[in-house]
Amino acid sequence: MLLKIPEVLSKEQVQQAKKVLLEADWTDGNVTAGYQSSKTKNNLQLPEGSKASNQLGDMVLAALAQSNLFMSAALPLKIFPPLFNCYQGGGAFGVHVDNAIRQVPGTPVKVRTDISMTLFLSEPDEYEGGELIIEDTYGSQTIKLAAGDMVLYPSTSLHRVTPVTKGRRLASFFWLQSMISSDEKRALLFDMDMAIQSLREKLDDSPEIVQLTGVYHNMIRQWAQT
Repeated sequence: MLLKIPEVLSKEQVQQAKKVLLEADWTDGNVTAGYQSSKTKNNLQLPEGSKASNQLGDMVLAALAQSNLFMSAALPLKIFPPLFNCYQGGGAFGVHVDNAIRQVPGTPVKVRTDISMTLFLSEPDEYEGGELIIEDTYGSQTIKLAAGDMVLYPSTSLHRVTPVTKGRRLASFFWLQSMISSDEKRALLFDMDMAIQSLREKLDDSPEIVQLTGVYHNMIRQWAQT
C-alpha cells in the first residue's frame, strides 16, 4: 500500500525544521547505506544521534502520534528514529531496496522495516529533480510532495531518488515495524477502518457499525505480532 499523508508538519514546523537543517553539520549519506545501496547513494545526512537530528526527530514523532490516518495505515509497533537528508548538486540515489532489519544505534533494539517513509521538508518549486520513484504493484509511482507532507510505502519496494539538478531537497526518512507484517493485510484493515469511520460520520454508532468495529479489532487480534 502506498499512501500520501498531507500536513504531517505544519508550515511553521517546516520552517523551524529547515532553519535547524540549514545551520546543521552534515555528513556523507553512505553512513546508513547497506553494501548494495552505498554504490548508488550520493547525498548528505544529519549524523544519527546529533542534537539537531534528535530535536527534529522528536518533532516528527510527536506529529505522527497525532495523525489518525498514519496510525490507521501503519499500525506501528516500533519506529526507527527519523533521519534527515539533503540532495543537491546532482545528488541522487539509484534503484535499491531498504535493509530488512535496522538496529537503533547505541541500543539493542532492532526494527524490521515493514514500511518506509519520506517526509518532504522542501517545497517542490525549491528544487529541480529529486522525485522519489517507487515501483508499485501498478507500475512506477512518482512522488514529489509539498513540504510537510509524507508518503509511506512497503519497504520491499524498489525505489530511487532522481538527481537534484537545481536547489536543495531536504527530507526526513525512516522506517517502522508494524503490528501487522503483511502489507496486504494492513491494506485490508486500513480500508475497513476508513469505511467504518465514514459510516460513523453518517450513522453515528449504529449496531451494524459496532459489529463491524468488533470484526476489525478481532482481525487485528488474529494477525497482530507484538
